[in-house]
Amino acid sequence: MKTKDKETNKNLSLKELETELHTAQQKRFKLAFKHQVAPLGNPIELRMLRRQIARLKTWISQKQQESK
Repeated sequence: MKTKDKETNKNLSLKELETELHTAQQKRFKLAFKHQVAPLGNPIELRMLRRQIARLKTWISQKQQESK
């Protein structure tokens, strides 16, 4: 994820962040399943998705804390 993308995603609303999280989790699940069946061409993509999911969860948590 590029720095510009991080800044853009960081400024999204809570609902938008949750939809991004859901999309990333679905993509990671599908890639992990494909990887179990046959090796992926780029297994680093799984790591990048896992980190993106963690980032999104962090931003969601921060937004929830701000709204309290």
